[in-house]
Amino acid sequence: MTHPSVRWSPVVVALALLVVCVLGIALGSAVGSTGFVSWLNAWQDDVAWQIVWDIRLPRTLGACAAGALLGLAGALAQGLFRNPLADPYLLGSASGASLGVAAALALMGGSPFATEFLVRLGLTGAAFLGAVLAVLLTLLLSRGVQHTLRLLLAGVIVGVVLGAMASLIILTRPDVLQGMQGFLLGSTSFIGWTSCVLMFGVLAICVALAFALSRVLDALTLGESTALSLGLPLAPVRVALVCVLALATGTAVAQTGLIAFVGLAAPHLVRSLVKAKHNWVLLLSTLMGGALLLAADLLARMVIAPQEMPVGVLTAVLGGGYLLWLMYRVQRVRTTP
Repeated sequence: MTHPSVRWSPVVVALALLVVCVLGIALGSAVGSTGFVSWLNAWQDDVAWQIVWDIRLPRTLGACAAGALLGLAGALAQGLFRNPLADPYLLGSASGASLGVAAALALMGGSPFATEFLVRLGLTGAAFLGAVLAVLLTLLLSRGVQHTLRLLLAGVIVGVVLGAMASLIILTRPDVLQGMQGFLLGSTSFIGWTSCVLMFGVLAICVALAFALSRVLDALTLGESTALSLGLPLAPVRVALVCVLALATGTAVAQTGLIAFVGLAAPHLVRSLVKAKHNWVLLLSTLMGGALLLAADLLARMVIAPQEMPVGVLTAVLGGGYLLWLMYRVQRVRTTP
């Protein structure tokens, strides 16, 4: 016989995740290439204080915000498509952001550090614009949002085509490859206070909108015909969900590059811990995404210290391992008499 998995109270899980995030932020502000020395000497040494305040703390807070955005976007995508394998990049936003960054680097001469702040701002804007335009192109090809399957297929097609165009730019302009590496591998190293404020501001907006749409997601889980029978205007609601999804994903990708599996794994982990409606799933997925990326960012700093591993590589390895374990567990449960 198989035993049902243990389910926790959503309030308990939310409090636990909040504690994990707070501890992760505290530890992230203390861990770096110089170990704990800068953190211990921050109150006495101006250089150490600058390292902690201007580099480590905004990076750590930014990792939490980006992970939270991806976790929320993943929960929205899975609720919208009614598919547990849906992730935030499903509408082509990742490929659109990659194309935007590649095009911007080609126009700027290939170096992401040519003029410091202005170039960084240009790359961030290009990534966000590319992600949003990719989602709009997906909506155009799918002729709106009336059919979920058509929207899903359009997103896959747009992702493949825009990804191929980004690769073509890299082939014709090899000088942009080095600048693209940080974006494609995912990194939290460039996050500053401005990025933190932006991401937390967008996160607040997206969480508020997602909560307003959570009851619609609950209705969609019962099927489109049931949702229509309840009087829900599915087309406007889907547009709103796609807009929130695109805003959350585009903002995170523009600041950190492509970070895999956080948006896919966070809702999975939440559903394995609690059984609740979408209002709790959305909130807990947001907290879980922040905790996951915080943990990955800390590991990325420590695995090959004093050098750093790209955080996107680490999340891909750990996320892929988690999904393989999940597949094995499901298969084992199904074959157990």
